[in-house]
Amino acid sequence: MKTDRENWLLSPAAMGRADQAAARSGISSFGLMEKAGQAVAASALRLLPGALRFVVLCGPGNNGGDGYVAARALADAGAEVAVFRLGDPARLKGDASTAFARCAIAGEALDAYEPRPGDVIIDAMFGAGLDRPVPEAVAGVIAKVEAAGLPVIAVDLPSGLDGRTGKVLGAAFAACHTVTFMALKPGHVLMPGRRLCGETEVYDIGIPLRIVSAEAGPAGLNTPVAWADLLPKAEPEAHKFRRGHLTVFSGPATSTGAARLSAAAGLRAGAGLVTIASPIDALAANASQLTAVMLKPVEDLAALSAYLEDPRHNAFVLGPGFGIGPKARDFALALQDRRLVLDADGITAFRDHPSALFEAFSAGETRLVLTPHEGEFARLFPDIASDERLSKIGMALGAALRAHAVIVYKGPDTVIAAPDGRALVNTNAPPSLATAGSGDVLAGIIGGLLAQGMPAFEAAAAGVWHHGEAGNRAGRGLTAEELIRHIEP
Repeated sequence: MKTDRENWLLSPAAMGRADQAAARSGISSFGLMEKAGQAVAASALRLLPGALRFVVLCGPGNNGGDGYVAARALADAGAEVAVFRLGDPARLKGDASTAFARCAIAGEALDAYEPRPGDVIIDAMFGAGLDRPVPEAVAGVIAKVEAAGLPVIAVDLPSGLDGRTGKVLGAAFAACHTVTFMALKPGHVLMPGRRLCGETEVYDIGIPLRIVSAEAGPAGLNTPVAWADLLPKAEPEAHKFRRGHLTVFSGPATSTGAARLSAAAGLRAGAGLVTIASPIDALAANASQLTAVMLKPVEDLAALSAYLEDPRHNAFVLGPGFGIGPKARDFALALQDRRLVLDADGITAFRDHPSALFEAFSAGETRLVLTPHEGEFARLFPDIASDERLSKIGMALGAALRAHAVIVYKGPDTVIAAPDGRALVNTNAPPSLATAGSGDVLAGIIGGLLAQGMPAFEAAAAGVWHHGEAGNRAGRGLTAEELIRHIEP
């Protein structure tokens, strides 16, 4: 997704192509390595000036070359530096070999490292390109460093993390700070990678942005840059009917709270009118709790068909507290020409019949938004969920293409994906959002934006971001009811 450069995500392969293109353009590849290593050294001195010794762990490739440059720069600054290397330095090639030759510090084999109090680790062993489990020697050092509680600054990505997926490959360092170059990689923002990177700093080493931009794919970070221009705007002549009509389906009398949370969130997100469509036995329970949200008895398909005769009923949320069974499937399929957020029970209801749902929404503009958490995703897309080769971005994109829907694959690293190949990773959600009713609120926010005419992908992305911002404003210990009061679309 070509937006502001701060929002780019480049896969390790794409970053490698950018490096190669820069070299072909006449830029010195060793010059780039020199800037990278110097940036790492500068960060280490700035962040951890009290270090008694900087221990630079150098790998057998270009990441190790960055480490040798950093070790030389740290020594030139007057710091005590020790270098421990993985592999035979005589086998280093190209720029890494040059960096090793210019580093006057006598290094030792990696397995000779024994932690000392006051050590700061500079991890320059593998970086973002690792695609196999780390060797036993590396896993052993990771364990030693963790046991000693030493701070780690990672070069590009903590060793042991897959830069494409954010998954741990056997073992991985937990860094307090990561210095990467030119653009973030998926491994920096997908879990558990994001947690293990600590604070991530993106340093510009001088590759022209036109080269990096050419490799920036359809995935990026979810920020307002991606959708702010499409947010509904308050206009002087606007009235409630122009701002859309969101309908949220209620469950039975014992399960009405989730629908009311979604409805209140949709109203707060700007929908002009919000109605809870309720089974008859739940009318009294809902009526006693509603004020600005309207209430309509919708017991069965016949009643729903009559309700749909009014084309102003343009967006729907189905699933929160609704129940699993034929009724959920029948209602969802009856809405195939409207905009629908299918959440919770609505998703699970199709676990044995997913193709019927996907086919119903396959024609025309994207109208369906699915909001599964990990378990619900696996129920609807079991083969995609079990494919270990895929990142969470890849899983969400595969599901979106199959379902003809926008997928909001929820979690601390929620991914929003569209059938056309666009994807955004959300990073602003606080841990406090993991609370009962939070997902119902999210479904309502997205539904409210859909009701106002926002395209499905942008409505989902904006809804996820605003949900996270509301969580940050509400603070620790939030409840779903409090969360709604902090929605500011």
